[in-house]
Amino acid sequence: MKILKKAQAGTLESGDVLVTVRPSDTLIIEIESPVARQFGDAMERSIREILESMGIRKGAIHLADQGALDCTLRARLHTAVSRALEDHNDDVVESL
Repeated sequence: MKILKKAQAGTLESGDVLVTVRPSDTLIIEIESPVARQFGDAMERSIREILESMGIRKGAIHLADQGALDCTLRARLHTAVSRALEDHNDDVVESL
């Protein structure tokens, strides 16, 4: 799978994480977090696991973390990547 466009998920609220993904020729992972020293390696492992499970090998992934739990980080990343993979006209309204 290939990231087709820039997409985001999440917020900058406390306890959340804003995930931004965009196309790139290589895999780039950037983590901004006040707890990066303590949990940066675990966060990167989670990111790589989600990307691998979705078949993503290239893309620029940026996390602006505000103390999100691992389950929140995974959900936000999955949502952002899913949005970036969509190849449809944004003017079309999808019914749920």
